[in-house]
Amino acid sequence: MITITGSLAFDYIMDYQGIFADHIMPDKIHKLNLSFYLETLNKQRGGNAGNIAYTLSLLKSSVSILSAAGKDFAEYEKFLKDSGVVTSFIKIIENEATASAFMMTDKNDNQISGFYPGALKQTATLSIKALDPKPEFMIISPDNPSSMELFCKECQQLSIPYMFDPGMQLPALSDEQLIEGIKRAEILIGNDYEMELIKQRIKDQELLKGLKVLITTLGEKGSIIQTKDQTIQINPAKVEKVVDPTGAGDAYRAGFLAGYLKDSDLKICGQMGSISACYAIEKYGTSNHIFSVGEFVERYKENFGEELEF
Repeated sequence: MITITGSLAFDYIMDYQGIFADHIMPDKIHKLNLSFYLETLNKQRGGNAGNIAYTLSLLKSSVSILSAAGKDFAEYEKFLKDSGVVTSFIKIIENEATASAFMMTDKNDNQISGFYPGALKQTATLSIKALDPKPEFMIISPDNPSSMELFCKECQQLSIPYMFDPGMQLPALSDEQLIEGIKRAEILIGNDYEMELIKQRIKDQELLKGLKVLITTLGEKGSIIQTKDQTIQINPAKVEKVVDPTGAGDAYRAGFLAGYLKDSDLKICGQMGSISACYAIEKYGTSNHIFSVGEFVERYKENFGEELEF
């Protein structure tokens, strides 16, 4: 079973019909005071852990979530259960609200976000050691920084391979926490901006060379997968219509891991990630897309010209 740590949240997704950069004066960024008139507001199920788990379940992977949620989580939990996700490791904090993310997207798909952790402040009270059965693979996605540090150490102690995905928590993680997370990770993933920040912050570049797999996502340009022996450029899959980019990265992670944990070739894993991302981009919200394995396999063939054994 794959177990995912990270956020469970409600996403408040807002669309701005202009371009953020048109209203930001470079010589005044030390005292920003901006307000954007937003055309839409939608409340959606979200959080990295929930998003990744949902798409993994569509790909028939056995998946559970280790996280915390609030008193308002019942409907979201039922959705996950109905999708095939194991929710018994999710701790409900009765006197707190589930975490909330507030995301504004402009017409060029740039995003400005804010995040209230809510019940996630309690994830440091959780432990991988208490899980039964023991996970075969872990995903350490953005969470309370102390929780991320704890989960990485527990994976190391229990010899559980893990993907380290610091993402939006890069500013909150100390250099020591970042290095500890990377040190024994099997996979490190991030977008090109995040990867550049990581390279600037860690002094020992050999850490990156010690990874089994390093993945850099490039949005509409695809992704790059690196190992000690090779660099693989993954082309993006064709998106029928761009509706909402939120959650595309989480869907990519699910697609990649669904192949990786079946020992598929890394190029195939990356291409599976590209297909998964398309489904998320074509729907508003992060877990409103749906597909069958048969539809996924057919779309893979249409995009990459080869059969996917799945």
